[in-house]
Amino acid sequence: MKLYRVAAFLFTSIATGLAAAFIVLLLRPELLSPRSENAPPAAVEGAASYANAVARAAPSVVNVFATKVTRSKPNPLFEDPLFRRFFGDKLRQPTYRRENSLGSGVIVDENGYILTNNHVIRGASEVQVVLRDGRRFPARIVGTDPETDLAVLQAAGGKLPVATLGQSEQLRVGDVVMAIGNPFGVGQTVTLGIVSATGRDQLGIAAIENFIQTDAAINPGNSGGALINARGEVVGINTAIFSESGGSHGIGFAIPVRIARTVLEQIAKNGRVIRGWIGVSGQEVTPALAESFNFRYRKGLLISGVLEGGPADRAGILPGDLLVSIDGHPVVSAAQALDLIAGHAPGEQLTLGIERDGQLLELEATVAERPPQEE
Repeated sequence: MKLYRVAAFLFTSIATGLAAAFIVLLLRPELLSPRSENAPPAAVEGAASYANAVARAAPSVVNVFATKVTRSKPNPLFEDPLFRRFFGDKLRQPTYRRENSLGSGVIVDENGYILTNNHVIRGASEVQVVLRDGRRFPARIVGTDPETDLAVLQAAGGKLPVATLGQSEQLRVGDVVMAIGNPFGVGQTVTLGIVSATGRDQLGIAAIENFIQTDAAINPGNSGGALINARGEVVGINTAIFSESGGSHGIGFAIPVRIARTVLEQIAKNGRVIRGWIGVSGQEVTPALAESFNFRYRKGLLISGVLEGGPADRAGILPGDLLVSIDGHPVVSAAQALDLIAGHAPGEQLTLGIERDGQLLELEATVAERPPQEE
């Protein structure tokens, strides 16, 4: 009897121990894996780190060094005959000096094409790019687009790391984004933030504006750098900040990669950007504006000016007309109307929905090429 009790006790103890071990291993399977004393701690998973996204995008972000020669006029005082008598004409000669500007850029093509800001390389006689790994290459200016403040460079080096471009139109307010660039020349730097707003316009930064707003710190030297999402895809080209001191106040702006991709394709193909144009100017309708013109309030563009002999004039559009649709797309803002028109090639037909004297009209306009805008 005693032997039976001892055996039962041992059997119960062993079964209980095995059950406990099974539960522990079920909850902590990593205990089965041998680990050396020098092994690094396990990486934290989830959204605790964006190192993989940065590692994917950072090699394609370059520093851009632009050099230009400026000519300074002599002081008008030196034109005085008395000065000329004692000092001759030497002081009247203009002086020249080299000025350097610093920015960033993003390698977006295996052929060495680099997207940056137009204001970074404007007037430059020499441009060089420096990669994250220290390699330095001369670059040529393929073309510029002052209306979006974009420029395309081409680096002379080979085996360049190319960025992966994302879908900026899928960005939502609150999405995590990171800005990569070379602020103040300290070296490549990554800052983290979120998308604060999309579709920002009427900021006076460029003629064509449709910016991503972010609170990721953007400072001088970041211009032309990459705005990336949590997957390491480039969704914007960092362009400007809203600041009274010159430093970051948490309001930065980036050009959506959707626009940048179009500019790149056009410049690579044509050497310039070709946009549609119909020769009108106007402003978005407000309730007060609708009341003053005695028409019911609705979204649209109130035409304030029509270029004589232009496409809109030939189509029959008049000042005071309300442009409510373009090819069936409702007009909701001036920026959107400009985008819809600019997206058509010269020679294509546009159907314009117009409200005039309470009646809806459909007019056909032949798109012309948008004239170059002065910088």
